[in-house]
Amino acid sequence: MRVAILLLALLIDHLLGDPPNRWHPVAWMGRGIAWAQRHAPGPHAPPARQLAFGGGIVAAGVALTAGVGVMLTRLARALAAPGILIEALVLSATLSLRGLNRAARQVENALTAGDLPAARHWLSWHLVSRRTDALDASQVAAAVIESIAENASDGVIAPLTWYAIGGLPAALAYRFLNTADAMLGYRDPAREWLGKIPARLDDAANLIPARITALLIILAAPLAGGDRGRAWRVWRRDAGKTASPNAGHPMSAMAGALGVRLEKPDHYPLGRDLRPPRAADIAPARRIITLAVALFALLLALFRK
Repeated sequence: MRVAILLLALLIDHLLGDPPNRWHPVAWMGRGIAWAQRHAPGPHAPPARQLAFGGGIVAAGVALTAGVGVMLTRLARALAAPGILIEALVLSATLSLRGLNRAARQVENALTAGDLPAARHWLSWHLVSRRTDALDASQVAAAVIESIAENASDGVIAPLTWYAIGGLPAALAYRFLNTADAMLGYRDPAREWLGKIPARLDDAANLIPARITALLIILAAPLAGGDRGRAWRVWRRDAGKTASPNAGHPMSAMAGALGVRLEKPDHYPLGRDLRPPRAADIAPARRIITLAVALFALLLALFRK
């Protein structure tokens, strides 16, 4: 039953994408975290107090979302067939494959048209939080490819993994944790200590999904014209070069699959001996991720049998 719901959720995401924000569970989570952040101790408060407050946000949010997941699961079971659709709809809201593809395609189209300012704008609007105004076309393409790989892990494979493990409660709790990290996990004065617990717990929650995503990228690579052997080699060599314990895994596998160098100046080079990426590399990256998700769903279905 759980695999059928998972497949239906993927289909809903593929056909409909994200619901409007007023109906989106992740948007509700974000508003709750933003409210809590407004009431958090300031950056001049003792670090222990900020740390405890951040931990409290996570504890309360995970408990609440998991509790909602339990209630929705019980409701779905009581409703039989209509309940399957309800559970799949809620699960689909934790996924972002269609939205990720759409955002990447928007930047890709701008790059292909030679409109670098528009490409930078859409990149910062949809995919990255860092400044993009000084990036050249190749760096924009690299940032898109990195985002495709990393967000496929955080926004698709991870919630599906946690759903497969613990059902809707686990998927919703994971999504809250990931959202808390996305909003609080920064090393600026206001969030250095406040976001430390969300960031560390999100790292832990993504340890397995990030590595699963890398392996799926490697498996899917030749189906989209990529190189499986090179993807494996670059992943094994470069996965640990990012500051994050997880992001380097899908990104390095993607770099090898496409045969491109993904580099963030003063931070990391992934695939250092490969060519710089270009706009034409974004579409294969999107295809690889779509195929990787399909492979994951197929493997889950076979495993459940």
